[in-house]
Amino acid sequence: MTADVCKQKMQSLHCCAILPTYNNAGTLARVIAEVGEWCADVFVVNDGSTDDTHQILLDLVPQTSGYTLNVIEYLDGKNHGKGYALKLALRKAAEAGFSYAVTMDSDGQHYASDMPVFIDALEQNEGAMIIGARNLQADGMPGKNTFANKFSNFWFKVETLQTLADTQSGYRLYPLTPMQDMHFFTPRYEFEVESIVRLAWNDVKVMNVPINVLYPEDRVSHFRPLRDFTRISILNTVLVICALLYFYPKCFVRWIDRTLIHSTESASRLACAVGVGAMIGTMPIWGLQTVVAFASAHFLRLNKIIVLAFSNVSLPPVIPFVLYYSMKIGGCILGSDAAIDINSLTIESVKDTFVQYAVGAVPFSIVCGSVFGVLSYLIIRIFRK
Repeated sequence: MTADVCKQKMQSLHCCAILPTYNNAGTLARVIAEVGEWCADVFVVNDGSTDDTHQILLDLVPQTSGYTLNVIEYLDGKNHGKGYALKLALRKAAEAGFSYAVTMDSDGQHYASDMPVFIDALEQNEGAMIIGARNLQADGMPGKNTFANKFSNFWFKVETLQTLADTQSGYRLYPLTPMQDMHFFTPRYEFEVESIVRLAWNDVKVMNVPINVLYPEDRVSHFRPLRDFTRISILNTVLVICALLYFYPKCFVRWIDRTLIHSTESASRLACAVGVGAMIGTMPIWGLQTVVAFASAHFLRLNKIIVLAFSNVSLPPVIPFVLYYSMKIGGCILGSDAAIDINSLTIESVKDTFVQYAVGAVPFSIVCGSVFGVLSYLIIRIFRK
């Protein structure tokens, strides 16, 4: 794709380019000129630079040819962070009528000639969030970048259940429409992590495309490993908690809706699969639930995915309740109440406690399976009406 074709396609897609900059006077003019060859609308955010950035932008505005340069500077002249600069520019671009924005770093590490890669991907994945994936094994790639990216990729997968090759690249394409109703909290580098995680949570497709990258010796980087890595770690902690409380339950509800409510199988057979799975999951066969669940589903000709899923009902937060009620039921059946005294622990006391648990766990699992089965049958019938 030539530069002119790329520029035309970006205009038809209502896509602009955004360059946040902070003390990159040595590379800024060149980067803007290169971006202007491929994109007709360029936004530059001067994030409180203390070098010659202001004068460079002042001189460039009347000299631009073939593209429009929109300069954003703060009234207070202070540095507010990359995240703040990006959020401001993304909002300004949306207000100007743009639907997408390609962001690039202004330190010269990105190639404007890679923009067609983003446009090609966007044409095939309308509304997607597209991130440029760097070759982390390339010569000159800083070792700290490789570690930080692997760290970020891991937590992104935990938080979204999706896999990306590069989650930290600043060369990316943002879909502006879904972001207009979202409020982002982070002001600095961690915004690039927050944005892709929360867009993924809001059903926006997040994907990678390969890009080239250059790390010249005179490159100016404002990433502070200790401070910024700490901020990103704190953010990931918050996002993991939110994923456990919001995203995972949301995925589970959707899975239930897809596999139970809108399944073509009868309500009775689906409920039977749920009940068998729950019964196996609460039986005293720790470590063998998966094998038993799969075998039971096979021989009973039940939905294997549902049986396997509900055989994992004994999650860590639930285990204490399973043990407690199994012990209580076992005590009632045996007419005794065995208990382990840590101060006088013997093989006999452990054996008695295990026997009581095992005796009580069997009827408890049958009750659980029955309850899960009946409730799921009623829920399926209600929602299918």
